[in-house]
Amino acid sequence: MCGILAVLGCSDDSQAKRVRVLELSRRLKHRGPDWSGLHQHGDCYLAHQRLAIVDPASGDQPLFNEDKSVAVTVNGEIYNHEELRKKLVNHKFRTGSDCDVIAHLYEEYGEDFVDMLDGIFSFVLLDTRDNSYIVARDAIGVASLYIGWGLDGSVWISSEMKGLNDDCEHFECFPPGHLYSSKTGGFRRWYNPPWFSEAIPSVPYDPLVLRRAFENAVIKRLMTDVPFGVLLSGGLDSSLVASITARYLAGTKTAKHWGSQLHSFCVGLENSPDLKAAREVADYLGTVHHEFHFTVQDGIDAIEDVIYHIETYDVTTIRASTPMFLMSRKIKSLGVKMVISGEGSDEIFGGYLYFHKAPNKDEFHHETCRKIKALHQYDCLRANKATSAWGLEARVPFLDKQFINVAMSIDPESKMVSNQFIFVLELLGPLYMLLYFMNQIKRDEGRIEKWILRRAFDDEEHPYLPKHILYRQKEQFSDGVGYSWIDGLKAHADQHVTNKMMRNASNIFPHNTPTTKEAYYYRMIFERFFPQNSARLTVPGGATVACSTAKAVEWDAAWKNNLDPSGRAALGVHLSAYNAETPLSNMPSQVIDNIPRMIEFPGVAIQS
Repeated sequence: MCGILAVLGCSDDSQAKRVRVLELSRRLKHRGPDWSGLHQHGDCYLAHQRLAIVDPASGDQPLFNEDKSVAVTVNGEIYNHEELRKKLVNHKFRTGSDCDVIAHLYEEYGEDFVDMLDGIFSFVLLDTRDNSYIVARDAIGVASLYIGWGLDGSVWISSEMKGLNDDCEHFECFPPGHLYSSKTGGFRRWYNPPWFSEAIPSVPYDPLVLRRAFENAVIKRLMTDVPFGVLLSGGLDSSLVASITARYLAGTKTAKHWGSQLHSFCVGLENSPDLKAAREVADYLGTVHHEFHFTVQDGIDAIEDVIYHIETYDVTTIRASTPMFLMSRKIKSLGVKMVISGEGSDEIFGGYLYFHKAPNKDEFHHETCRKIKALHQYDCLRANKATSAWGLEARVPFLDKQFINVAMSIDPESKMVSNQFIFVLELLGPLYMLLYFMNQIKRDEGRIEKWILRRAFDDEEHPYLPKHILYRQKEQFSDGVGYSWIDGLKAHADQHVTNKMMRNASNIFPHNTPTTKEAYYYRMIFERFFPQNSARLTVPGGATVACSTAKAVEWDAAWKNNLDPSGRAALGVHLSAYNAETPLSNMPSQVIDNIPRMIEFPGVAIQS
């Protein structure tokens, strides 16, 4: 990930303005420690902080067309740049950078070229022939971007809020999948996939089609000229990414430069669920595995830095960003500059545990659409900024445009979860889980979350993962790093936020009023760094349980009394906090109520 900053059409083109733009651009230097560039044309400034992943030697920015009449500053990766170059036979390229195609595509196709780009990006393009410019952001919003307006009529663009919040009268998140044109003075959505309308799809589930689509999404992200690795939590999503990467790495250009031995990285508290599972997956795949430990105190000490870099006060995002922030620093210290991660799967396939309560396939599908559209405010924000804080780039194959089109065209009936059967099997212990997998008992009727993804990679002849990893229950990242992490955060906030402060919360924070001491604590820190009203409006709000949208909270009346973003809030669904030896008397009543009294296996009757 790189950092871009542009000031367009300002009233001041003096040396003082140039110095100010450079000063603000340096606030983004953590995103691109490899090179700094600034291009000025009249009252327009394009600044860039580069993290060199492809063509480190000659791909410095801004990038230009042949006569330098079109200048571009880009943050991102264009995975189909070689194919696009073939369509631009009459153009001469100055560098081998994947982003070098953008200026030439604009010359050839005008503003309509953006949908031709396959990748993650945010860019500002300046056409000096008529002093017009366009700004665009990738389909889902993996690359962070903000837009602001100055009192002098200037338009400001920045990869992070800290690049413009002190100088703009108003600013906001640049919407994903949109283009801003100076010629029209407004936004238009360039990304218009079939699923965006939220119409219920009806394509039958084909496991091989889904498998091939995801393999292609991972393979194209192996495009790199620098050392890389995979983030491996031991959950389904990151484990599949690691498995596919390990399987196909040997045949890539990357392997010729850096070898075919894959490196994997995991973070957690001592003896956390993720560390144990990731270690097992790494051994199975034969990766060079790096395990990083942190303590609750380490995380608490980093909270202020995390909020400054992630630029949010959302509780879920801060909980999950902190371990990722700490891990990214360790990864970068090893000389690695790019990692592949598993964000996005839960939104596409309904993997969060609250999806177990979806009342019908229509509601299930609508919720997945809502979740994908909001990703830029949550998981994409975390993955992008927690890594780029240390000059590390995260790539997310689940959010590949083509893969999303395939996955979101499947009849949502196939994605629906049947909870009780899997719940009791896991409660009864590994012996019955083994029987279940050996006999594939009632697999279609007792489906665990993300069942269609699991089955797509359930290959008996050439297994991608161990069976119990392939069918490991969803564990939210902030839970999987260790359950005492969230408990420790709550205890810390309780020491710093009094009951009197909470009683006055609505007066102090009338917008998105914090309802817990933990939320209040984060909000205080955020407001210290970003006190503007525009800043607080960039953060979403609303009721949530186990990472649901506010609309999905309506699925279960009991959730209104248990509004917490942790996966453990999905009582009766989340199991990892309760093992098979936990007495029924010690389990929450909501869990006990979900246990059927009898399950029938073929030829076996088991009393619970």
